[in-house]
Amino acid sequence: MAAATAAGPTLTCVAEPDLTPRAEQTRTAITEAALRLFRENGYEATTMRAIAQEAGVSTGNAYYYFGSKEELVQQFYAHTHADHVAACRAILETETDFATRLRGTLRAMIDVNGPYHAFAARFFKYAAEPSSPLSPFSKESSPARDAAIALFREVVEGSTTRIDRELRAQLPELLWLYSMGIVLFWVHDASPGCAKTYQLIDRTVPLADRLIALSRVHLLRGTIREIISIVADMRS
Repeated sequence: MAAATAAGPTLTCVAEPDLTPRAEQTRTAITEAALRLFRENGYEATTMRAIAQEAGVSTGNAYYYFGSKEELVQQFYAHTHADHVAACRAILETETDFATRLRGTLRAMIDVNGPYHAFAARFFKYAAEPSSPLSPFSKESSPARDAAIALFREVVEGSTTRIDRELRAQLPELLWLYSMGIVLFWVHDASPGCAKTYQLIDRTVPLADRLIALSRVHLLRGTIREIISIVADMRS
């Protein structure tokens, strides 16, 4: 899990199979240096040259590992997702109740990202730009998005809740969209310890659980299929 230190949060290393341990250490140093400068100076004002100097490597070396600042942010997405998976592993391996699994996964998401709250608030305007490669909906962010959807697929598949077959296939992506709404609220949450975000999770998960249970009611299946159709049309 990401940990806060006196110098700020550090990132858990996500191993690259084609890199030596020394090269992976260099990649991680560059990523951590970039995040420090993004937090201190802002994303736009931070240059690759400054990142290289902060990491103690040459500018050319920094570009060898990362072609742009955008690639560094994608690496940050990968690191925080790895931390998220690790943080909710215990609950996914021991709980079978759907609401408990979903609540634990969403709360772990906020726990892991907590040290980056100030950075996220400043960075949000770049990720929120529809044409930005940093958007969670962009082509460039597809690896991080697919990994997050896979985690929610695990939430669904490991539960004992009976779910309408058609909804079950689409539910992981719907839950990811739900999590994006939670993240949006969290970015703007100024309550101590982001308590309101945790409250939002605790109050909306039971609603989601009930709606999913109702998907098996015959009279509501048409409505569920219409919702699925709308999401599919918007995706295309």
